[in-house]
Amino acid sequence: MGVSLQPAGRSRGGRRRRNRPMAEINVTPMVDVMLVLLIIFMVAAPLLTVGVPIELPKTAAAPLPSEQEEPLTIALTRDGEILVQNSPVERSKLIPLLRSVAAERKSDKVFLRADGGIPYESVMQVMGALNASGFNDIGLVTEQGGPKFDGSVSGG
Repeated sequence: MGVSLQPAGRSRGGRRRRNRPMAEINVTPMVDVMLVLLIIFMVAAPLLTVGVPIELPKTAAAPLPSEQEEPLTIALTRDGEILVQNSPVERSKLIPLLRSVAAERKSDKVFLRADGGIPYESVMQVMGALNASGFNDIGLVTEQGGPKFDGSVSGG
């Protein structure tokens, strides 16, 4: 029983063997890149939701269903500043701005976010300005987890 050894790189006929192209694709680097991108997007996604820092009051109300058009958001900060879609607006220019916005929008839906520490009068003044500007569907934004007035506190 004998074994014949051939010199490296030579075939039986004396010709050099050609290296055939590999028919397999190495997907490991692509998977590595995709996992890194996934991690980057998972970390970056919460940072993209920028909002005005407001301490919303807690209520037992259920969240509103989402709509097609991005809702108009008015925010009242603790120091009395009014923000329309995160842009500060002077009180004297609020109604003209809201009227021009109402003329461009299909929906009269507006969300009012007010800090729980500001006076009720300020919230009502802004609601009056919204109504005078043509916005009749005003939603007050709160956080879940407030009292239910039956002695319990809702979870959230």
